[in-house]
Amino acid sequence: MSDAGTNVVWLGSPTFPRAASAALANPQLRRNLRKATTTIRDKRLAATGELDDWEQLREAGAATKRRVLRHLDRYLLQLEESVTRAGGIVHWAADAAEANEIVAELVRATGSDEVVKVKSMATQEIGLNEALAEAGIRAYETDLAELIVQLRDDRPSHILVPAIHLGRAEIRETFVHEMAHWGRPAPEGLTDEPRALAAAARLHLREKFLRAKVAISGANFAVAETGTVGVVESEGNGRMCLTLPETLITVMGIEKVLPKWQDLEVFLQLLPRSSTGERMNPYTSTWTGTTPGDGPQTFHLVLLDNGRTATLADTTGRQALACIRCSACLNVCPVYERTGGHAYGSVYPGPIGAILTPQLVGVEHAETLPFASTLCGACYDACPVQINIPEVLTHLRAKAVAARRARRRTPSGEALAMKAATAILTSPGRLAAAQKAASLGGRAIARNGVIGPLPGPLRSWTDARDTPAPPRETFRSWWRRTRPQHPSGEQR
Repeated sequence: MSDAGTNVVWLGSPTFPRAASAALANPQLRRNLRKATTTIRDKRLAATGELDDWEQLREAGAATKRRVLRHLDRYLLQLEESVTRAGGIVHWAADAAEANEIVAELVRATGSDEVVKVKSMATQEIGLNEALAEAGIRAYETDLAELIVQLRDDRPSHILVPAIHLGRAEIRETFVHEMAHWGRPAPEGLTDEPRALAAAARLHLREKFLRAKVAISGANFAVAETGTVGVVESEGNGRMCLTLPETLITVMGIEKVLPKWQDLEVFLQLLPRSSTGERMNPYTSTWTGTTPGDGPQTFHLVLLDNGRTATLADTTGRQALACIRCSACLNVCPVYERTGGHAYGSVYPGPIGAILTPQLVGVEHAETLPFASTLCGACYDACPVQINIPEVLTHLRAKAVAARRARRRTPSGEALAMKAATAILTSPGRLAAAQKAASLGGRAIARNGVIGPLPGPLRSWTDARDTPAPPRETFRSWWRRTRPQHPSGEQR
């Protein structure tokens, strides 16, 4: 089990409420997010609506993930044996620091000082690019959106579309001003047309593909039965990285293992429909160890814990480890659509980030994230493996409150308010007195039948909404007055 302090998940940013407030002040960001998430959401609904057995597929995927998490130790050992038998080398990393050290040593052993990378959430989680840079090794992102983010020295803001927060004009400016620092300048007269931007990225990356001796990838799945590792992507850059270099290093979270080859049948239907709204991914690459004369001749698989074992121990929170990184929950989340991914301060944004990050790093280090939700349940409905995100959110909220309470020497205002509410709601007499006092007080401060903005602690609630003045008579009083009493004294 890794120590939370060594996990690299970008938690140096402000708390979610502060970061979200800054994001809400950016109207262009909200327009970009609304357009992108609406488009992807509509495509997903159309693609899933084509299948009569979509709900059965979801249940099959969820059942497989539950089985994996129950027997993770057994499947991981089987995976190690299968990869080794096929000619690969397996490394175990307890935390981010150990994983980064392993990868850096593997790259140094090849004599190379540069690598090409397939889009990978796991390597972003551990800060691999930064660790390689400290070791004198330059990493080139080859996914178009990841390339854009890297050129800007920015951070991804979406699991599937890392540059979702940027417009075409911003991307063009990035290419024009930054590409030259990474080897090849942007073409003269570059426009912001998508075709032109993609062509500029292809020209920029082609020589790196052909020159690189080492590639680094993540993994969408790994099959314990056969030792097969798989990556799905849409641009072909992954295929270039997975076939041309002499050495391939894959960093994979331990939860990505699947028991059997046949299980891919379910997940290769669930993932593309849930992520891009496609029937299948344009590029699905699988490899099993090494093959003489074909593809990389050396393959290393780094199995990453980095807080996952601790998460597995929580019978409610472990659901988060079933995630297949499709981003469907982000695209339906009303909070994410308005704040974007940077507000979460993590490589895992949106609803899944709100339950995964606090568990990987410790709730006390990310205690505002479980509250970054309206609990509307749209994420649960959209999740292809039926992760009950609202349930985990409420579970982690309780942990966050307990952690805050343990740090406080005196009770917080919220705690005192809850104690007062408990005292009132457990006594019919006290409840009736409180209702009467609230009715009198509410009518006293109301104007034209409405309670407007109030001072002090109530400002954050009343600044954004008006409250009707309380009625002169409560329901309890009306019930006593209008219902005849039984001779025994009880009301009918």
